[in-house]
Amino acid sequence: MISTLIRYDIKGHNICDEAHFWLNGYVNKQNFRIWSEANPQVYVETPLHPEKLTVWCALYAGGIIGPYFFKNEEGRNVTVNGDRYRAMVTNFFIPELNNHDVQELWFQQDGATCHTARATIDLLKDTFGDRLVSRFGPVNWPPRSCDLTPLDYFLWGYLKSFVYADKPQNA
Repeated sequence: MISTLIRYDIKGHNICDEAHFWLNGYVNKQNFRIWSEANPQVYVETPLHPEKLTVWCALYAGGIIGPYFFKNEEGRNVTVNGDRYRAMVTNFFIPELNNHDVQELWFQQDGATCHTARATIDLLKDTFGDRLVSRFGPVNWPPRSCDLTPLDYFLWGYLKSFVYADKPQNA
């Protein structure tokens, strides 16, 4: 994968993803550990399905495209499925690309089901041709590659540190 991208201008590489922002201030601290000689009896109660806002953006050498907030017609927060993802690509992302001077852009996404539905891959192939890095795309997505996912390994955590500084109550 890297050797394929090296042959092309990496400045034309676009990486996109979405993240969930929990409105109750919950942050997944799965790896959070407390070291103590005594058991502090710490626990955190979280609702089974807390309200969240799903945010998408794309990162490329020219900056960030987005954010895009997944909401329904009534303005309520919704999760991402194939139809909503394709609507975002068609109605938001592609028009935004047209507003920037972007030529021969590579499009990279992870292997989430909504990203890799047949209709989604067909739409992205029609738009980006062989410059699609995705599961089921012309260039296969390399899973768990931290150097190729700066949104997961930097941007989302950075933004959440600001958002959760004052516990959000609404979106």
